[in-house]
Amino acid sequence: MLRDKILSRLEEMGAAPDHQRVAEEVLGIRGAPPELARRLVAQALVVEDRRDAWRRAGERICRHAPAAAGVYVLKDAGGRALYVGKAVNLRRRLRAHFAARRWRAVKPAFSRVVDAEWQPVGSELEALLREAELIAQLQPVVNVQTGAPSLATRGIPASLHRDVLVLVPSVEVDSIELVAARAGGEWTMQRTRRNGADLAVHTQRLMRFFKSPLRDRAGSAPSPLAPIVFSWLSHRGAAATRVDPHDAGDARELRKRLAALLRDERLFRERLHQC
Repeated sequence: MLRDKILSRLEEMGAAPDHQRVAEEVLGIRGAPPELARRLVAQALVVEDRRDAWRRAGERICRHAPAAAGVYVLKDAGGRALYVGKAVNLRRRLRAHFAARRWRAVKPAFSRVVDAEWQPVGSELEALLREAELIAQLQPVVNVQTGAPSLATRGIPASLHRDVLVLVPSVEVDSIELVAARAGGEWTMQRTRRNGADLAVHTQRLMRFFKSPLRDRAGSAPSPLAPIVFSWLSHRGAAATRVDPHDAGDARELRKRLAALLRDERLFRERLHQC
């Protein structure tokens, strides 16, 4: 065990241990200045102290995690977000995070995980959006912070850089998710029942989102994540059902178009498991 090796070498060296030698011989870090070597050795001991607690937390988290698609947040004892991720199978992904073989390479911040939250999703697109939204909101320390997604770095065809309404599965079997994305970057999502009971309300909201003069205050999510939608449509979501909102003159026409799609039993038949 790494902790035992470090303590053994320190004990052999007596009252004035050579931290540079310990860092090189035990941690494999050569050429570290004395003070840095001391900190590295101390940090390694602290991280090793966390191993048992980390394993216990992992066992508890994985025991309660569902075997379903979703996004998840790993947290420290103070409730701060350390990492945000997505998975086709939450339980399997979390077990991989806490596998014993991962401990040697675990980041110090990740070793402080004591709890987790998750949110089931119905599609790959929803997972991508929810994950990006949570990273932007929570700024987890382990995730690489890349800022808002950019059209310039995603190689999105110009034909797809336009207002669009995408229909994707929902976690509720009697519903679907209406993902609306604007060319300017804004996005929003509405869950509506497939029987059309609440479609009138949702199409009114969507038309305001796309066409209202006040649309910049129409309640869109603060992060401009629409490039994620366009990028997904250009690759794995190429076969997804989508509607051009500007083909409908008003909310009533949009409702008719969506109602016809929702009545089609073939909707999502081949796309349910893309997440």
